[in-house]
Amino acid sequence: MYTDFFQLREMPFSISPDPAYLYMSPRHQEALGHLLYGTGQYGGFVQLTGEVGTGKTTIVRTLLEQKLANLDVAMIHNPRQNEEEFVQSICDELGISYPRERLTLKVLVDALNEHLLRSHAAGRRTVVIIDEAQNLQPSVLEQVRLLTNLETSKEKLLRIMLIGQPELSALLARPDLRQLASRITARYHLTPLSAAETREYIEHRLRVAGAQNEIFPQAAIQKVYQYARGVPRLINIICDRALLGAYAQQTRKVTPQIVSKAATEALGQLPGELEIGPRKRMQWTDYGWVVAVALCTALFVWSYTRAPTPATPIAIGEQATVKPPAAANSKTLDAADAKVPAQPPLATPPTLAPALPANPAGGAARKEEGEVAALSSTAQPLNVVVGRMIRLWDTKLTIPRGESVCETLHRRGLECYRSQGSWTDLGQMNRPAVLTLELPELGTQYFLLRQLSTTHASLDTALGALQMPLDELESVWNGEFLLLWRRETAETYIGEGTGGASIPWLWQRLAAMGAATLPDPIPRRYDSGLNVALKNFQRERGLIVDGTAGIRTLIALGEGQPGTPTLAAPNP
Repeated sequence: MYTDFFQLREMPFSISPDPAYLYMSPRHQEALGHLLYGTGQYGGFVQLTGEVGTGKTTIVRTLLEQKLANLDVAMIHNPRQNEEEFVQSICDELGISYPRERLTLKVLVDALNEHLLRSHAAGRRTVVIIDEAQNLQPSVLEQVRLLTNLETSKEKLLRIMLIGQPELSALLARPDLRQLASRITARYHLTPLSAAETREYIEHRLRVAGAQNEIFPQAAIQKVYQYARGVPRLINIICDRALLGAYAQQTRKVTPQIVSKAATEALGQLPGELEIGPRKRMQWTDYGWVVAVALCTALFVWSYTRAPTPATPIAIGEQATVKPPAAANSKTLDAADAKVPAQPPLATPPTLAPALPANPAGGAARKEEGEVAALSSTAQPLNVVVGRMIRLWDTKLTIPRGESVCETLHRRGLECYRSQGSWTDLGQMNRPAVLTLELPELGTQYFLLRQLSTTHASLDTALGALQMPLDELESVWNGEFLLLWRRETAETYIGEGTGGASIPWLWQRLAAMGAATLPDPIPRRYDSGLNVALKNFQRERGLIVDGTAGIRTLIALGEGQPGTPTLAAPNP
């Protein structure tokens, strides 16, 4: 069909969950990390939820492709079974022998327990993965809980992973299932892709299929994101139909008009009427405003990802150093530079920085309460804003022309962290951040957040510090931010299976922050003691309590280190 026309080896947008085409966005990396944690010695009980088509099954397939050593997996695809059929399915998946006559639930559980004890003695771990778990009957879920009672004096014999749609969370919230819910040690909700990730997703699948030339220009990708709203399955459906439409018109590039027609035909309804699952994630009810925000977000992606030309230096400032705004050239960041695992929203709101003074001192500072319009006259190019943030970390750092900003920072021990969140998230991380604001007159603009209190934020602008009430900024901030954090270890994820120099470093940081007593000798492998110490630290800091050191936990561990700027103090 269209594969020969576009010189592709195969159809790139099949909806089959092929791990070869898996695009590992920060969200998917984090989800896979949770599943890998669930297979470890202290994995226990893991819950992964996400809307239809967000990639849950593909992530599970990717986990199975890992061929993890000493691991037996029972995959349950059909959850609509009674208790006896459910345990029987587990036994069949694991190849357990049991008498076929006079079969009872007790006979099955005894056979399973005997098998698990033998596997444990042989140094093997056993995991049961239940797909579409939101369809499990409450009585079967209770049986799942009882199976977790199969244990030795030190660890569980059976690790359980529940994979399902958001309804699973509502099901587990039932009072009669509270005992089961309390045993879940790690939860993660997989959300749709962002606009930037949608672009990367489409380009990734085309590359895997053998594409040599651009097929989906940026304008077409923006349309795909507008209609699919970041849901991978919908992206695949729309893109597949769009390629067919382009083939029918004998054009080798997909246009926005082709995407619009493909979305209408493939999804059977007007694109503007699409929903993501049973609950709408947007806060706006006016669809015209939703479209405007989507287009502004697409412009943000374009500004972050467009390729440099010879006439536009890629440096922040010029060749040697970060220049003041007047001398800086316009520069954008590559979205892929900031590709790091994102973490879920905070479980407990932390305490923010102290309240700001009513009016900062100095002739350069100004304040116009309730005036979002004041931001329009103080906006600066992205490269200037990022350059000012970099100077807070290293006044002598240079970004050579032609080099990626975040890659250069990575070589200097600084990491870019681009994500979405709330004021609570920013207050908890306590680092200066570049905010993406959608201004009524100018569209997408960028401002450096320097101070944050429970009611106000101080932004670094072209005319100095501008203090704004949070409720005023809320109307123009789309939740996207970019911040820097100092990497003190080679890993950006420390959990089950991690070893080497990162383990002593982590013990020393926890001890220095009063969250643990330094063991003697210091282990060089992740163990139960480190798991407990990390959970205590995470609990005290309002982080997700999962016993693994991801990006936000590592950021929190860097608190108070020399040369680390925060939101609690003014510019040095």
